Amino acid sequence: MKISLRAGEKIYVNGAVFSVDRRVSLQLLNDVTFLLESHVMQPGQATTPLRQVYFAIQMTLMDPSAAAAIRTSVYRMLDDLLNVEMEHARRMNLQNICVLLESERFFEALRVARELYRSEEAHREQVGRTEKEATSQCN
Repeated sequence: MKISLRAGEKIYVNGAVFSVDRRVSLQLLNDVTFLLESHVMQPGQATTPLRQVYFAIQMTLMDPSAAAAIRTSVYRMLDDLLNVEMEHARRMNLQNICVLLESERFFEALRVARELYRSEEAHREQVGRTEKEATSQCN
């Protein structure tokens, strides 16, 4: 697998962090676990339950020695979300994350979690705009 990085970009490989000072291409010749900096969520960004799930899954990739304990925590978080989520499609996606984690398909689990928290944020923005419009029509 070939990965291109820009100057100053970081890549996380098997728990180690690499930073490059110029544009480079890396060729990964064996099976490694990696995350590009653009997909890494910082702790302060894990502000909602879905973002916390994403962050925890990400940590299983970044800290393989703690992966088992982190995964237990992720399952607990997903159970809590499943207990309150009413929308069928979102419930299916949460259950899909569980299945993906059980089969150690972490990148796919991250993708589904990212889609969920982005759709949640888009919904909140839409609700906020609708509420603002309703308020402004009364004045």
